[in-house]
Amino acid sequence: MKKTLVSALTAALVVGAASTTFAAANPFSDVPADHWAYDAVSQLAADGVIEGYGDTTFRGTQNITRYEMAQMIAKAMAKTDVSASDKALIDKLAAEFSDELNTLGVRVSNLERNADKVKWNGEARYTYTSTRDKSKADSKSNDDELLLRLEPSAEVNKNWHVNARLDASTDLAKDSTDPNGKHGDEQDTDVTLQRLWADGQYGTTNIKVGKLPMQLDSNLLFDDEISGAAITTGKDLKVTLQAGRFDLNGDTNNSAVNKAASEKDDTANMQSVGLQYDKGKLSLGAGYHHLNSDTFTKMGTSYKSTQDEDSADIWSANLHYAFDKNVALGGAYAENTKADDYKKAGTVELAYKGAEPANKGTWGAYAAYRYLGQNVAFDPSYDGAWAGTKGWEVGTNYTLFKNTVASVKYFNGENIDNGKDAEKIFGRVEFHF
Repeated sequence: MKKTLVSALTAALVVGAASTTFAAANPFSDVPADHWAYDAVSQLAADGVIEGYGDTTFRGTQNITRYEMAQMIAKAMAKTDVSASDKALIDKLAAEFSDELNTLGVRVSNLERNADKVKWNGEARYTYTSTRDKSKADSKSNDDELLLRLEPSAEVNKNWHVNARLDASTDLAKDSTDPNGKHGDEQDTDVTLQRLWADGQYGTTNIKVGKLPMQLDSNLLFDDEISGAAITTGKDLKVTLQAGRFDLNGDTNNSAVNKAASEKDDTANMQSVGLQYDKGKLSLGAGYHHLNSDTFTKMGTSYKSTQDEDSADIWSANLHYAFDKNVALGGAYAENTKADDYKKAGTVELAYKGAEPANKGTWGAYAAYRYLGQNVAFDPSYDGAWAGTKGWEVGTNYTLFKNTVASVKYFNGENIDNGKDAEKIFGRVEFHF
């Protein structure tokens, strides 16, 4: 019997998992070990047309049943990009197992159609940060964290998919197993559902509904999720409408907002609109966000002198230009017209290349200046500068091995409100799968 086949055939795995169910009723006898079909299947396997079990064998000395052989042939028949010689082998196998294929036709068709509907991506990563913030009594803090992230995607039909994000993390310094479910600020060892949304595509129009990633100004202002809906339409010039609920408590790295929100545990009603033009080397856009929440009245005179403002009106603009395939310059600006102080945010960044997880040895570097007023940059995504600081940030990344990327970043600046020093060293290793 030919034992070597290339990789896991989804249909065969399903059959293997369900073997006890079909054992008593299986109407198909084993294919004899000296049957010519083994040579044909091995040749197709060597050519990458069909696959066997997950252990790349025909299960040692276990014979393949005609049922299992039919499953493999059905998958081969579904392939369109095969050579003439492989096509001849497939036709010969189909003729030999025509009865089984006819009997299992509907079942095999459904199995092949559903085999690739659910896909899983994810990453495991280690992050180290060393922060110096002179505005705090305890000005030094070091953290190291492990995070596991899973991102499944399932096809519903030709237009709709369902997507999700699941996270679990732990603080290595604390070495906690979190036995009572009482998570610290830096860890949550339980697997938590961060995002879950339906995604529909109709021509150049995209619709998202659920707990979805923020669609506008996610780097400078909102590195977070919104519970609601968004629609984007257009090709070169895209229009985005977004509305829902934005959590101001816990999910934001803005200490002032987070403290005010915790007193009332309030979320904000949010409506946004944005225009973005992307063509060739140029990308530019503008956006508007309106947020309404009692949290803003709790932030004191640093937000509004009258302490009676319960909303934020934020205007933003961005511009990005790629000089060539290696060098690009970009910037963004935003202002909250409802706030009295710390109401402006902006960034300018020069980037060179960038690490590509799939390509070992690729790398990139950047230098940027950040100004992140805390009353507008509610939850910026930058790994160096944080809300309420301004200063210079530099960084580099490198693909150590395929799907393994290391990053190092350094921020040096000050707190906007008091001028005291702010500094952070950031390091991360990511394993993508």
